[in-house]
Amino acid sequence: MKRLIFIFIINTVTHFLWSDEVKKLVIDGVYQQKNIYVQNYYSGAVGFCAIEVKVNGNITTDEINSSAFEIDLSALNLKYGDKILVEIYHKKDCTPKILNIEDLRPMPTFVILAAHGTSDGLITWITEDENGALPYIIEQFKWNKWIPVGEVIGKGTPERHTYTFKAFLTSGQNKFRIKQVGFNNNVRYSNDIIIQSTKSKPTFVINKNKSEIQFSDETMFEIYDIYGNIIKRGFGINVDISNIPKGVYYLCYDRDVAEFKK
Repeated sequence: MKRLIFIFIINTVTHFLWSDEVKKLVIDGVYQQKNIYVQNYYSGAVGFCAIEVKVNGNITTDEINSSAFEIDLSALNLKYGDKILVEIYHKKDCTPKILNIEDLRPMPTFVILAAHGTSDGLITWITEDENGALPYIIEQFKWNKWIPVGEVIGKGTPERHTYTFKAFLTSGQNKFRIKQVGFNNNVRYSNDIIIQSTKSKPTFVINKNKSEIQFSDETMFEIYDIYGNIIKRGFGINVDISNIPKGVYYLCYDRDVAEFKK
């Protein structure tokens, strides 16, 4: 019994020493059929900085006792687009450096095979060659700019996938596009998707005490001051303006921009 207790104490002490002396560098990403290259510094104590490497919870067999080493992901039976979690345990007085971290970050590589929209605002697109689960951002062109109106999370694998998004249409012609943003703001766009709406153009009035904007139909809106600062943004048939100061403002609604005074 005494021997068992002694072994338990030794293991506990070792655990705390490991925790105190060792730090962990964590990197996540997706497998893009490229290995990881690490610059491994000398420790201020003895030897090199890195102590152990794990990928998705499994210890690798890579040789890490050198000033630079390679984490061989190709030996781990990973598939293109698989999620990766890399943990590099290292001494507390130094930190290894990943030299090609961009090779683990999802990039917008999608190819749109078909895309169309219906008169009720349902947008459908079919893709292939995705690389990592990046969101598809749906943008609508109105008020002389592209405005994000929604997101759909991509599946992130090279197979063919179909996505849908229900957009709110303005009157007349509606123009949409789909984009993904990857590492270092690398952006990829679809071609424009045009939908012709049969909706009537809404109108608006400001009530007598100038406390509310009243639309004839529900619409998305934005209100800006003369300096270009956004004051209000939303969707509805009424907009409370009782709390904004007197002055000149610009109202963006439907597809139009109008000036009004408070």
